[in-house]
Formats: sequence, C-alpha cells, structure tokens
Amino acid sequence: MSNRIAVIAGDGVGREVVPEGLKVLRALSLPLEFTELPWGCDYHERSGRMMPGDALSTLARFDAIYLGAIGWPTVPDHISLWECLLPIRKTFEQYVNLRPVRLPPGISGPLAGRGPDDVDMLFIRENTEGEYSGTGGRVHVGTDAELAVEVPVFTRRAIHRCARFAFERARERSGRLISVTKSNASRYAYVLWDEVVMALASRYADVEVERVHVDAMAARMVLRPDSVDVVVASNLFADILTDLGGALQGSLGLAASANLSLDGRGPSMFEPVHGSAPDIAGQGRANPIGAVWSAALMLRHLGYGPEADRIERAIDAVCEDGRVLTGDLGGTASTAEVGDALVRAVIR
Repeated sequence: MSNRIAVIAGDGVGREVVPEGLKVLRALSLPLEFTELPWGCDYHERSGRMMPGDALSTLARFDAIYLGAIGWPTVPDHISLWECLLPIRKTFEQYVNLRPVRLPPGISGPLAGRGPDDVDMLFIRENTEGEYSGTGGRVHVGTDAELAVEVPVFTRRAIHRCARFAFERARERSGRLISVTKSNASRYAYVLWDEVVMALASRYADVEVERVHVDAMAARMVLRPDSVDVVVASNLFADILTDLGGALQGSLGLAASANLSLDGRGPSMFEPVHGSAPDIAGQGRANPIGAVWSAALMLRHLGYGPEADRIERAIDAVCEDGRVLTGDLGGTASTAEVGDALVRAVIR
C-alpha cells in the first residue's frame, strides 16, 4: 500500500530544493505517491489566501506533508505564517518539532577546533502554543497610546506530551536531557514548565536532566557544544536556538525539521528550516541538503528506517567528499548538481 505525500514546494528556493528531495526519494523506489499542491505566497497574490478554504480537509487525507518554504516579500510575514504553517501545525496537533543539529563530516563549522564529534544535538521544540499561541491584540492603533499585548499560553498537557517525547529520545541516545526555560524571569509559564519536566523526570530515572536558562544555553552551545545532546524547549526558545544550531552545523541550508503529529490527529509535516531565501531564489544556488535530510526524517516517521539511514549516509558521503557542494558550504555546485550527487550516493 502506498503512502500518500502532499508536496507543497511553496515559495522562493522551496521550489528549487523540493524537486531535489523528490528526486532522492524516487531513487529509493518506495511505494510513495506524491501530490503537488501550489499553495503559498503566489497563490495568495492570485486569490488573497495562502491556501484554499478546504486546504486542511484536503491535507487530512494524506499520510505526510513535504514542505519547501513559505514566505515572500510581497506578503507580510505574519500573514504567510498565520494563514499557512501555523494552521497546519495546530489543526493536526503537530506538537513536536524535531530538529537535528549535526555537523556532517567534511564540513567546516564556525567553531575553531570543533568537529562532527562535538556538534551532534537533537532539539525537541513544543510546537503548538507558548509565544506562538496567537493570544493578544492591539488597541488605539495608529495613535501615541497604541498598545500591543502578546500573551504566551502554556498548558500542562502540551508541556507534558512534548517533554515525554524528549525523555524518550534522551533514553535512546546518551541518557542526558537539557530543559531550556527562563523561569527566573517568567514566574508563571516557565515555572509551570519546570514543574512538569521535573515531575516526569521521576519516571525516567535513567535520564539525567538539567535545567538551563535560554541565555546560558545560547552561550553553552557555542562554548561547549559537546556537552549538549537532547534539548527540550518552548516554541520560541527552540526556534531561536535551532537557528544558532544551523550555524553551528555549518549552514542553515543543512537544517532539517519534522513537525510530528503523534496522536493520530492528522499527517506530520517535514521541511527544511532555511526559509524561502528571496536573495538567491531562482539562481540555482540553494542548498538542497536540508530538504533531503527532512525527507529522511519523513521516511523514518513513515516506517522506512533503513531507507532514511541510506539518505543520511548519502548526505555524509557527499559532504565528506566535498567536491559537489553549494556556495554556502564553500563549493561551486548548483542545487541540481548536489541533488544528483545525493542520488548517486543513495543508489551506490
């Protein structure tokens, strides 16, 4: 039986990297059926919407969503985010955002004297609430008395299910988990977060848990990356820290992510995190490795573990070889040339 994959290439370089990801996936000859959906900022310019009114019910019929990038200068960022990505994440309860931060062999990261053994982290980001809850508003707009209120929302249920997933991943890896908060300044939301995580810790006696404030965590990732393995954090904190992680692993073009729906509420969504990159869109310069790595995360989620491993080994082989890399990694290859090299490495 085939797995049905909704493909949303989206905007900018998303339209360039997704075809390379599909090329690698098709090289594996798996029972996957792809349906391309032309949603995003171009769709908004034609229709006034980021996606059609029945988009969520359409997506509900798929087993997974493969996304390129959403966003373009002609559409305000808060519209492209709140009318496309966030409705998908919230509707299908994609409550875990999984982001590996790993420096591949052969890639020079920005930290002197640090190599692949030092930069190998797994971030688990709570993906449905926190600072992205959408609770708030503006009054007296356009006057000198204008007021904007943005209210982070944290619930015990959401923290618990995300932290439980993180404990399980820590148990599979090194047995070490870092929980990132700011509970010295946020007396309610992050104190609740700390309490829920520490209550769960009593059920995972084999996992060592550290609580680290977000500012100290940013410094630690730079100064002692080898001391970081599995990290669980709120929507906003993990969003920021994983972009730092993308820099540490050599390029944001390598960064992959999975938005996981784990309670049967709908499909999960897989996407590189580099965004639409308008400055290089249409030039064939975008790095497709993040999109291909995201495809590997998708395969693993769908039960194709050995094939996901093949893709990740192919990424390492192409990076270590170093002859076919895009400009962000110091090479001169085009997006398609890197995709071709990955296909060759996968089928070798």
